[in-house]
This record gives sequence, structure tokens and C-alpha cells, in this order.
Amino acid sequence: MIRIKCPFCGERDHSEFTYGNDGSIEYPSLDAPTEDWVKAIFFRKNISGMQLETWHHTSGCRLWLYVKRNTVTHEIESVEPCHSHIRKFLGEDK
Repeated sequence: MIRIKCPFCGERDHSEFTYGNDGSIEYPSLDAPTEDWVKAIFFRKNISGMQLETWHHTSGCRLWLYVKRNTVTHEIESVEPCHSHIRKFLGEDK
């Protein structure tokens, strides 16, 4: 069972969240060639171990979160808001 600690709502079951994607992907610029976008969207690494992911708290505050999670054990190392203005509000971004 995966439990995610939302910065606003506290610890919740993962069923309240929707998985986004690999949070470490750097998307190309909007005017980049189609091949660059195809690589970014469809050709991803299948990481065994710690991975940065995005999750959306769909049944709660609706905040997008960066979740650092071990893909083997499902242990969560850290959770933080994706948006910098939310991190500043929480005092996490100085």
C-alpha cells in the first residue's frame, strides 16, 4: 500500500492521487522538432529504484506534487509541491 503525505492534506492513500509521469523529464521547447517531442514523450527509462515522479491529488487539494519514490519497494523518500509559488508559501523555497 502506498501512502503519500500531501503538504496540505496530510498522509493519504494513493487512491486519492493520479500518477502523472516521470518528474525528471525535461521537455523540449514548443518549437522543437517533432522527433525531440517523440523522444521526450514515448522513449522513457524504466527505472528500478529511486525515481522522481509527479502525482496529482485529484481527490483532495488538487495540488501537483513531486514524489521521490522507490519503484521496487514503493517507499517514499520525499513529497513537495511542483509549483515554486506553493513551495514559497510553505517556506520550502528560499
